Amino acid sequence: MDQAAGGTPQDAQRLPVCYRHPDRETGISCTRCERPICPECMVDASVGFQCPDCVRGGSGTGHAPSASAPRTLAGGTVAADPHLLTKILIGINVAVFVAVHVQESLLNHLVLLGRWPAAPFPPMDGVADGEWYRLVTSMFTHWEIWHIAFNMLSLWWLGGPLEAALGRARYLALYLVSGLAGSALAYLLASPGTATLGASGAIFGLFGATAVLMRRLNYDMRPVLILLAINLVFTFTWANISWQAHIGGLVAGVVVGYAMVHAPRERRSLVQYGTCALVLAVVVGLTLLRTLQLT
Repeated sequence: MDQAAGGTPQDAQRLPVCYRHPDRETGISCTRCERPICPECMVDASVGFQCPDCVRGGSGTGHAPSASAPRTLAGGTVAADPHLLTKILIGINVAVFVAVHVQESLLNHLVLLGRWPAAPFPPMDGVADGEWYRLVTSMFTHWEIWHIAFNMLSLWWLGGPLEAALGRARYLALYLVSGLAGSALAYLLASPGTATLGASGAIFGLFGATAVLMRRLNYDMRPVLILLAINLVFTFTWANISWQAHIGGLVAGVVVGYAMVHAPRERRSLVQYGTCALVLAVVVGLTLLRTLQLT
């Protein structure tokens, strides 16, 4: 039997594609102009979601801009460049990478270190000696080119859509809290003389939050879950990988991500930032506990 020119029955069942990203199928439409929009384009409105053009009043539909400030899915402010913070984070990581290769001795002061072994090694302070800043600086420090390349590619792939969906402030909170949770678990469980570095804890936090976001939007989670499973296999099979940082970041990312996208509208900020504060309290508690063990 000949097939009609209108296409196959399967074509009729396919979801529409985002008007700004034709490669992305979506079941969500702008409540004002009714054009299909993907999660990166959707802007949280009082009822449903709006597209960026309608928010700016430039859709050509004759609608005026909304009276209230446009918000992202998580309640953040919509930015002109939704990937700006991701670019800045990548820039900081690259700048630190260049700095430690120009001045190698700088590496010793940035990595996560519990307590340096005794003689004959040269003396050097660690987190147990009061250098808590290492929990943060280690998140932006890399040595091998493959390490920073993999982490920055992951940051760009995961960070951009999350920044657009959460807004800059919430996205930055997610990134930093996840990274600190990874550092704290590595400090707690790894040997005190082990030097740990890299953005992997924060990256795994983005993995966890991405899975939560995709679940919230009823998207196909298989791609991100498969990629996460592959990374977890590498985490536990490759040598010289801090599984503690990966797991700590992943758990924190899931917890914070869930609070970001499921917080009730009337108490949104309280739930979101309150959850971040609770995770940070756990980070501080784990750090104090390990410091007491080492002193």
